[in-house]
Amino acid sequence: MSDPARHTATDADALIIGGGLAGLTAAILLADAGKKVLLLEKKKYPFHKVCGEYVSNEVLPFLQSLGFDPFAYGASRITKLRISTPRGKNIYPALGTGGFGLSRYTMDQALAQLAERKGATVLAGTRAAEIVFNGERFFVTANTGEVFSSKLLIGSYGKRDVLDKLLHRGFIRDHTGYLAVKYHLETDYPADEIGLDNFEGGYCGIVKVEKNRFNLCYLYRRKKRERFSSIAELEENTLFKNPVLKAIFSNARMLLPKPEAINEVSFASKTAVEAHTLMCGDSAGLIAPLCGNGMSMAVHAARLLCEEILSSGILEKSAITLRERDILEKRYAHIWEKHFRRRLLLGKMLQACFRNPFLAGLSLHSLHALPALERWVIANTHGKTVPAWQLR
Repeated sequence: MSDPARHTATDADALIIGGGLAGLTAAILLADAGKKVLLLEKKKYPFHKVCGEYVSNEVLPFLQSLGFDPFAYGASRITKLRISTPRGKNIYPALGTGGFGLSRYTMDQALAQLAERKGATVLAGTRAAEIVFNGERFFVTANTGEVFSSKLLIGSYGKRDVLDKLLHRGFIRDHTGYLAVKYHLETDYPADEIGLDNFEGGYCGIVKVEKNRFNLCYLYRRKKRERFSSIAELEENTLFKNPVLKAIFSNARMLLPKPEAINEVSFASKTAVEAHTLMCGDSAGLIAPLCGNGMSMAVHAARLLCEEILSSGILEKSAITLRERDILEKRYAHIWEKHFRRRLLLGKMLQACFRNPFLAGLSLHSLHALPALERWVIANTHGKTVPAWQLR
């Protein structure tokens, strides 16, 4: 990655804040199209982040067309789905197109390196501290003191960030009570299966990633006035009431020094455009993790955004008028809604059911008794296959 301290260029066609899947995909596509791209990522690669680390095969042909083959990095091939009720009863719905498991530690670094090979400048360890739009250009001040300017600004910084406060986004003020926790572990679990285990107040996923490691990630919504002294105490009093989860934890060897965790995860509606900033990935909207499609949606959203940017011809202009921005922003917001709003809504409905042990058990048994409905739910929380990209 480039060294921020040695970076001298301050001007870009597109400046991307956040080097996750959406931001990196956008950097690759725009740089490949010959645009001057600058990406700021507050952490240094490689790093772990809270994520289920399962990617639907709907984006596999697209990723491979960019020059990224997950199986070259040891990704697992996932063809089976297991779901347990809060009482520990397993059902095995059909998974449809399936997917692959690969850690963000590995995948994000590989995509960052690919973005740089395409010509993008990736400044890892650089945080955006201030954003100013003067009607013509964006000026982003970094924690290094440098000021970068660009014609377009893409926000792909994840679920929540201090930038949401700077942009006065409504959801950032809300208390959600959601806690997400991720482990990497060694355990005896099928390498081709993704597991989804329900417990009172939340659910937990497990999937194999690279190097005989498994990702275990759960989401829990704390009750009012509920207090646990540690994550271990929370797990003992909530997750372990599901005997399947208790067995998984009991037979696992933890590989990270401590679990990754994030508080106040918000599933509230967000906007695809905020103060002329084009939001992408989790910054634009977050699907319930139980649907297992956050990673593929982030990649797909970046493609949709870049298609709109490149087809508009807006980056060929020396100056972009507010009217031209407005047209691009409305087109992108429309296409984003068309592709993802229904999936997000269905995910929120399923999540509401799965928080309640009785409703979770009833819903799972009902779905499994009605195979056509079960297939419909899985199909409608997934998208169609994203086609290959025509590189230069």
